[in-house]
Amino acid sequence: MSPDAWRARGRRVRALDRDLFVVDDGPRERPTVLLLHGFPTSSWDWAPMWPELEQRYRVVAFDFVGFGFSEKPPGRVSVQLQADVTEALVASLGLGRHHVLAHDYGDTVAQELLARDRERREPRIASALFLNGGLFPETHRARPIQRLLATPLGPTLSRVLGRGTFGRRFSEVFGPNTKPSREELDAFWGIISENGGRRIFAGAIGYMAERVEQRARWVGALTHARCPLGLINGSLDPVSGAHMVARYREVVGEHQPDTFFEALPDVGHYPQWEAPEATLRAFHRFLENIA
Repeated sequence: MSPDAWRARGRRVRALDRDLFVVDDGPRERPTVLLLHGFPTSSWDWAPMWPELEQRYRVVAFDFVGFGFSEKPPGRVSVQLQADVTEALVASLGLGRHHVLAHDYGDTVAQELLARDRERREPRIASALFLNGGLFPETHRARPIQRLLATPLGPTLSRVLGRGTFGRRFSEVFGPNTKPSREELDAFWGIISENGGRRIFAGAIGYMAERVEQRARWVGALTHARCPLGLINGSLDPVSGAHMVARYREVVGEHQPDTFFEALPDVGHYPQWEAPEATLRAFHRFLENIA
């Protein structure tokens, strides 16, 4: 599905006074799945899985503030803001109790949402399944360009970063046999660059520091979750691959012994793009196990 076709499926929704791009498909009487995308891409990341998902669930994906086709304000965008906007969108769409499928940056937003659910009388999240992401700051192996973006040089680097550098650095986190094509890289870059979007590189990269600052809260959201949890992980991911899984089993497994886990040994950081069919099968098994 091309970015243009993806854009045509969506609509604009105001949530918490923010202009969001939202795709909302599938039978309304089916279970609802909310998809949370990663950094620095967009909800288009889920396009390879979308046709099958919409046949089985009401499935909702949106671009976070500053990403994709959503509003792209200047300055810093925090995880707390993204969680606020997510909750406002869930209320606006009347989603009720729903499942969460998250990736990368979306994992962190999901952790904050789970932390908020711990503080409620009635939780809103029915389950949460994570793809590759920095669930633990101590296992997140940031790429050199991410570390540079987090320094005072970040805004300048954001302005000069071009398609070539992006393509090379982005491809590094994929598996050796599942790297994006030149056409796919062009499409990813086009969506990122939409409406001055390169500034998001510096505007949102603060999430790495937030993970350290909020570690107790966000890891506690996993160890004391009030819903079933799962993890699908591309083992070859240099950022959050097999080494992160080992930490997940050590920290979360003690408290959540029934947590679902599926390793995808031949893919990297983007399982939903590199191995959409295997990721879908694992996701279906996860939901079937908790039904």
